[in-house]
This record gives sequence, C-alpha cells and structure tokens, in this order.
Amino acid sequence: MLPLEDALDGSGWRRIYIDLPWAAGNADTNVSSADHVAQSALNDIHKCLGDRPFAVIGNSFGGMISRHIAHVLRDQVLGLATLAGVYEPTHQARSLPRRQVVREDPSVLALAGHVREDYEEMTVVQSQATLEAFTRYVLPGLRGANQAILERVAAEYALSVEPEVAHPAPFEAPSLHLFGRQDHVTGYEDGWKLRSHYVRGTYAVLDAAGHNAHLERPDLTAALVKDWLARTRASAQ
Repeated sequence: MLPLEDALDGSGWRRIYIDLPWAAGNADTNVSSADHVAQSALNDIHKCLGDRPFAVIGNSFGGMISRHIAHVLRDQVLGLATLAGVYEPTHQARSLPRRQVVREDPSVLALAGHVREDYEEMTVVQSQATLEAFTRYVLPGLRGANQAILERVAAEYALSVEPEVAHPAPFEAPSLHLFGRQDHVTGYEDGWKLRSHYVRGTYAVLDAAGHNAHLERPDLTAALVKDWLARTRASAQ
C-alpha cells in the first residue's frame, strides 16, 4: 500500500496499516484460515479506533478482508476500496484473462537479476519504473513472509460466508473497485458481478495493468483513490 502514500499526502486522512499475520516480525498465533485473518483485523481496528468512523482499503487478499470489515462494521465504515481484490476465493472458479505481457523489455529483465523470476511472474508492463516499484514495495513482503502461516491460510482461503451474502442489503457508502485488465491472478469479472450490491461504487478495469495494477498504473490509481476519498469525505459530512 505504500506506493499510494504520495497520493494521500495532504489529504487530511490518518493512515493505519494493519500487518496481516504472515508479515515479517509477527509472532505465529496459529492463524489458520481467512476467517481468523478477518477477525484479527477486526480486533486490531477495535484496538486502534474503538467506535470511531473510518474508511478501509485493501489490495489482493486484503481486498477480501476489507470487504468483510466494511460489512461487519457497516455503521462505522465511511467507505471501501479494493485494489485487484479477491472476489472469488477459489482459484479454479475464477474468471481470468489469459496471461499476457503488454510491454516486454528484455533489458529490464536483465536488470532484474535475482528478482527476475518473481518480477516476471506478475508483471505485465516491463519497465525500469515497475521493476523499481516491485523491488521496493512488493519483494520485501514476498521474501519476509512466514510461509508456514501462508500455507495454513491458503488451505482455508475462503471466508465461511462471503460478505455480500452474510449482509445482503446494498452497500451504500462510497466505494472503489479497481482491477487490472491483464490480471491473471484475481481477474476482474468476478468483482464486476457484485456491482449492483455496491450502489455508490466506481468500477475501473485498467488496461496495461496486472495484479500489481497500482504499480503499473500509479497515476490513474492515485487519481481514483483520491476521488474515492473525496466522495467518502463528502458523504460523511
């Protein structure tokens, strides 16, 4: 999430980043399912904010957890945003585009060195800028993650009940649902299926963007996040 910091500077929003259980430095508390992760995040929010209102944003798996938070704490949540979020937890059931690299650059891959495999696996726009962003913002999380916890959660990757099923009333707070057109990991069509539930949702599918859409289309992502925050602030007044 840190690539968005520049976009949020001066926005007036206080940012609180919640580490998921497998983040480097966290003690292993035997978290073993998406439900456990979601409850842990809710506990952290309660400790940090009590009953104060807030907006929530999440990337990838964090997008699914953010949807859960936004529905469980609906009366407290001012807005929801997901970036390349998980909407269909079962990988085999996802509607995914074919793997496609829209901009190839062998010189960038050569520069990647020992991070090439990780970088090449996800990136659909090969450039020095995306390599630098991947190395700075993504790679530390990949290398520092507790694999034992990740494997346990991966075995119970779905929430016991999807947020929109557990709380079927339309979600009326401002929301943003941003996807990469070439995201072969979570796709975009599964998220679009829920568009009638998010009655104040902006939906955006960005071309030349994969699962790291906010790294490959940083300016457009920043503009959409700023717009979401402005809508959220206006709605809360």
